[in-house]
Amino acid sequence: MLEMNNVEVVYSNVILVLRGVSLQLPDEAIVCLLGSNGSGKSTSLKAISGLLHTELGEVSHGHIMFDGETIHRKSPEEIAALGITQVLEGKRLFPHLTTEENLLLGGHLVRDTRKLKRNLELIYGYFPILESRRTQTSGYLSGGEQQMLVIGRGLMTEPKVMLLDEPSLGLAPQMVEEIFEIVQRINAQEKVAILLVEQSAAIALDISSYGYVMENGRVVLDGPADVLKENEDIKEFYLGFSQLGQRRSYREVKHYRRRKRWL
Repeated sequence: MLEMNNVEVVYSNVILVLRGVSLQLPDEAIVCLLGSNGSGKSTSLKAISGLLHTELGEVSHGHIMFDGETIHRKSPEEIAALGITQVLEGKRLFPHLTTEENLLLGGHLVRDTRKLKRNLELIYGYFPILESRRTQTSGYLSGGEQQMLVIGRGLMTEPKVMLLDEPSLGLAPQMVEEIFEIVQRINAQEKVAILLVEQSAAIALDISSYGYVMENGRVVLDGPADVLKENEDIKEFYLGFSQLGQRRSYREVKHYRRRKRWL
């Protein structure tokens, strides 16, 4: 199990971004993080994967645990070796390399060449379009194909946990549906736990078992995904609009229950 316990994150020793965030990702589960831009979702993922260190950020309080081991002081390489991989938003790839070269770079932790070949076949099984593009320069792939490639590259590391940051960003609805269907298959068939950051609440809640809502660096609401989908505030803030057509802030709502440990 992956756990964040009362985590605070500070950038440049000055800017407090996360304010006592606690969450859990059980083994083999899909859990989503919802919230608007700037709410702290991506920072939470970077705190887990160790990428904060590359951006002058650090966990200043609290603990991040994986299978009973404290990981928030480890390097990104050490965390990746434990089985945690992050798929960054924005389709980050090496555009001058081919599709297969990008995938092989993702498998750099796998020393057994036979296993590396089997992993490639696994990726091509999930993403057949990538096999037909295996020798194509990745910078010329479509947006959806590039998103498939970065997910496939993350899967090449044989992860126990995948941190997916905005996989639907900039994609057509049909492509989004296809990618999330594959994400569900990866979770079910490879037993990979997935922590999903997504602004499209409807899609995220449909494939998740549990969800957390973040605002201003805090978790303000959490619960089983089917319960969150029926929550009136979730419906208004993330699944639609108020009768006046204006979004509201959680600060203006009296009937949602703030968890006392965040006060």
